[in-house]
Amino acid sequence: MEVRGLGQLLAALAAALFVRAVAGPGPALLPPADDEDSDADPEAGGEGGGVPPVTIRWARITCALKNKRGDVARFLLSNASGEAKSGRLLALMGPSGSGKTTLLNVLAGQLTASPSLHLSGFLYINGRPISEGGYKIAYVRQEDLFFSQLTVRETLSLAAELQLRHTLTPERKESYVNDLLFRLGLVNCADSIVGDAKVRGISGGEKKRLSLACELIASPSIIFADEPTTGLDAFQAEKVMETLRQLAEDGHTVICSIHQPRGSVYGKFDDIVLLSEGEVIYMGPAKEEPLLYFASLGYHCPDHVNPAEFLADLISVDYSSAESVQSSRKRIENLIEEFSNKVAITESNSSLTNPEGSEFSPKLIQKSTTKHRRGWWRQFRLLFKRAWMQAFRDGPTNKVRARMSVASAIIFGSVFWRMGKTQTSIQDRMGLLQVTAINTAMAALTKTVGVFPKERAIVDRERAKGSYALGPYLSSKLLAEIPIGAAFPLIFGSILYPMSKLHPTFSRNSRISIVRYYFVYAPSNNIPCYTFRFAKFCGIVTVESFAASAMGLTVGAMAPTTEAAMALGPSLMTVFIVFGGYYVNPDNTPVIFRWIPKVSLIRWAFQGLCINEFKGLQFEQQHSYDIQTGEQALERFSLGGIRIADTLVAQGRILMFWYWLTYLLLKKNRPKYQQLLPPSEEDQNKQQVKEVK
Repeated sequence: MEVRGLGQLLAALAAALFVRAVAGPGPALLPPADDEDSDADPEAGGEGGGVPPVTIRWARITCALKNKRGDVARFLLSNASGEAKSGRLLALMGPSGSGKTTLLNVLAGQLTASPSLHLSGFLYINGRPISEGGYKIAYVRQEDLFFSQLTVRETLSLAAELQLRHTLTPERKESYVNDLLFRLGLVNCADSIVGDAKVRGISGGEKKRLSLACELIASPSIIFADEPTTGLDAFQAEKVMETLRQLAEDGHTVICSIHQPRGSVYGKFDDIVLLSEGEVIYMGPAKEEPLLYFASLGYHCPDHVNPAEFLADLISVDYSSAESVQSSRKRIENLIEEFSNKVAITESNSSLTNPEGSEFSPKLIQKSTTKHRRGWWRQFRLLFKRAWMQAFRDGPTNKVRARMSVASAIIFGSVFWRMGKTQTSIQDRMGLLQVTAINTAMAALTKTVGVFPKERAIVDRERAKGSYALGPYLSSKLLAEIPIGAAFPLIFGSILYPMSKLHPTFSRNSRISIVRYYFVYAPSNNIPCYTFRFAKFCGIVTVESFAASAMGLTVGAMAPTTEAAMALGPSLMTVFIVFGGYYVNPDNTPVIFRWIPKVSLIRWAFQGLCINEFKGLQFEQQHSYDIQTGEQALERFSLGGIRIADTLVAQGRILMFWYWLTYLLLKKNRPKYQQLLPPSEEDQNKQQVKEVK
């Protein structure tokens, strides 16, 4: 009794610690905006409406990869300088490997941190150092990630609920969402699900515009887009670029990286930066100006040729032969030298070092950064709604899991059809209970590790924007998936239990239904022992399924990719299967491995199923040494001595442990980005990185 009481106390303590962790305070609120702007429209970024104008200037941006000895192995960027102005669309162009995405990530503060990466340079926003902050950005990545079962309107509405002020009325928020749908051309597909590889949804161009819409919720002044036309056909690519062009005309500062646009897309650019092997070849107005500039250097664009194609060929290295490589490299080096002599931007440039020269007031900038995060319970409610819709609308996944549950139950039931009470049935029963425990755990694990890494990428992005805290997300996800997670073990058990004739058995002469037998027909003195055995069976496999799913969350939070998670999860589960109580007797386990059975969810589920099955069971005895009772079988396999409740408590502790570990991993593994340092401080601060709070 003392041991059992201590176990329950530890389980309660673990549950309390987990609830306290996930129910902790949400993100800290930034200083509130001035009272006179409390009734401003969501899309109003400052005084007078619209978005606060922002000019970005950067100089001497150098990004280098260094080897273990500290020597430079490769320059990703070398002394890159330039400017992006409000109301203009700037395109970063260049061949593959030229540094477009690296420069875009540096300007957006999204360059992933690495010990071997060293970044230095100057970056100013409206004449003020980047370290002062005070502006909003939107970053549209190449890969569009969404919750696939939500519609376009639901996705955008949830983003608005999480990011807009709670003081706004539902009608104002709905009007704001409708306006975004109209501005970005998403009205016709507003009520279509986003979809994924399994379920067809909206098109690639519509997904890209939806990404823009979700980023525009917070009324950013600066919009970064990494290869927005990648994977799109010519029509969709032009539609996306037209959207970016309209956003620039609305007052946003728009910067995008693009590889080789068609002529009509090139005509939408206001300014371009041409990069080759990490160095700037041209920075200035787009359209005809770069053609005139290169014509002055002796490189003329032929008539009726796409200017973007001419520029791409001009700044690319031709690897067709050794002579072409040498000549093209020499040409690029000459172009780099000519442009650096023409521009000659230095650190002493007054436009970069004189913050007092800025025409924008600090008050306006501060207002543009004010965020209105929801409280913990409101975040939980919104995220619970999203998780619920995602789980219950995922028809293909749920159908596959249901079919697999039915198929597995029929196969196992057929193999172990109507087991009797002979001595050989003891091994059969334990084998069936072992494969039941393994099948339940593996089904829940593989489903979770196959889905969660992709979902984690979405959550990391949303947390980086400060949309919600980790606690409400994890709590809402766990609770929303309980009904659907419990359904499949129940389907499996409902079919397998009567087919295999597990305890209690049915009389062949009995004509009553299974339901009536379980819940009505039973001798009064056997009700506590027999009536609820099926319920206990289903309860044990259901708790095991939740524990395996929690383990899958931990693996998904730990592994960098879905492929890595799919490799790590089953490997870890195999260890738990070996020490699950069937293949290795717990009493014979080596000392150094005796901790593994204590944390094996397979072992506790198997032991609980065996206790539920064998207690009170009588076997046919032909010899004096034969096993007569189920209790004797349990003792022979070292599975007795505890109650079913103890196994459930042990599984509960394991479940809470995996949930707790998932929370810690997600909290620790938030995105880390490289910090931009002045060149003079680089050697002293090589390893400094900043973390997104």
